[in-house]
Amino acid sequence: MTDINKEAISILNDLIETSKDGEKGFHTAAEDLKNPEIKAYFLSRSSECASAVRELQAEVRALGGDPDNSSSATGTIHRLWVELKAAVTGKSDEAVLNEVERGEDHALKAYKEARQKAEEKALPTNVVTLIKRQLVGVQANHDKVKALRDAVRKAS
Repeated sequence: MTDINKEAISILNDLIETSKDGEKGFHTAAEDLKNPEIKAYFLSRSSECASAVRELQAEVRALGGDPDNSSSATGTIHRLWVELKAAVTGKSDEAVLNEVERGEDHALKAYKEARQKAEEKALPTNVVTLIKRQLVGVQANHDKVKALRDAVRKAS
């Protein structure tokens, strides 16, 4: 396996962890939301993250690597914090959305760093294209969650 493939696999495996965190985070948040439209949106985002994971895993396999199958310790800690904070705050939709936005801030940062590394290391075009395409989705999720949070805050 070439060094460039090893680098690509490492970056993609980091994104697999991030996307698994998103999948679990959106699902956990959906369980706590009272607004049925936001709940449905979060469940669809959870499914979208799962699809992104499968796509990343397929690319890792195509590069000759073993895809990561776990979420990150940070993601697990964040989910526990979301659950604790939601319990303390009465699981208001605004509190849940605040925590999801924090998670999406982390995902957005991870994808932007991955894109930068992929470009700097001149990784294969298909890897860079995959990261950029998924980054667009992560940015859209982030912006939508922020807009939902702002709307719920304004309605309160």
